[in-house]
Amino acid sequence: MSWNVAGRVQRLGEQAELVVALGADLICLQEVTSTTAPRWTALLAQAGWSYTHVAWPGDPEPGTKPRRRPLSVLTTSREAASRTEIADLPWAERALAVRTQGLEVVNVHSPISPSPGLAKVLTHEALHRHMSTSDGPRILCGDLNTPRREHADGRVWTFARDQYGRLREDRGERWDEAELSLIKGLESFGFRDAFREEHGPAWKELSWEWPRWGGGYRLDHLIASAEVEVRAISYAHEWRQATLSDHSPLAADIAWPD
Repeated sequence: MSWNVAGRVQRLGEQAELVVALGADLICLQEVTSTTAPRWTALLAQAGWSYTHVAWPGDPEPGTKPRRRPLSVLTTSREAASRTEIADLPWAERALAVRTQGLEVVNVHSPISPSPGLAKVLTHEALHRHMSTSDGPRILCGDLNTPRREHADGRVWTFARDQYGRLREDRGERWDEAELSLIKGLESFGFRDAFREEHGPAWKELSWEWPRWGGGYRLDHLIASAEVEVRAISYAHEWRQATLSDHSPLAADIAWPD
């Protein structure tokens, strides 16, 4: 399962109770913090998830003032899991790769579009390079903060475009291609959007909604390589509707060759 837990502190116990009850072998969480990550690690260890990795911010560039970036990702597994490196990430705490039982799992929380220093663009480009140049069974999951709109004919608009689909001058083609690089750009390497594969391009479903006026986006994804069989996939919207997070978790039944 994959879930952006929104940094919740007071409701972490409720979140953990549901996560544990779901019983997934692999759990990828986004928006954990230095406060919540130890609590998540301890609660999951008590319930049988013994192999937990958390991505933390790297050291600032020499001569630069470190930015406060409190949000990290956490991946845990029932079986032994070892960390693998992802090169050239601008924010080291926003993506984490581990390998367990022959499967590489990449857990991602993409920076939002207003993030400084092209953080979103550089993150997507680094992850595309990593996924397209590694081998074996691989999945990428998490909050990718894209797309803006999915069309019934399969076209996708990213946040490099305005509400009418026009490319924004302040973002441009590189930005557009970077956001597309994970949800569409890996298809030529044998990957697919697992939810779209099962439900088709015309199916409308949101994983994040505007809290006041409705509407939103499907920001949370599972991108799987050709070796990975996705037997079932769905969002648990009731967890979001109970205000446990502003994102719906994504759960999938997957299998891959040993």
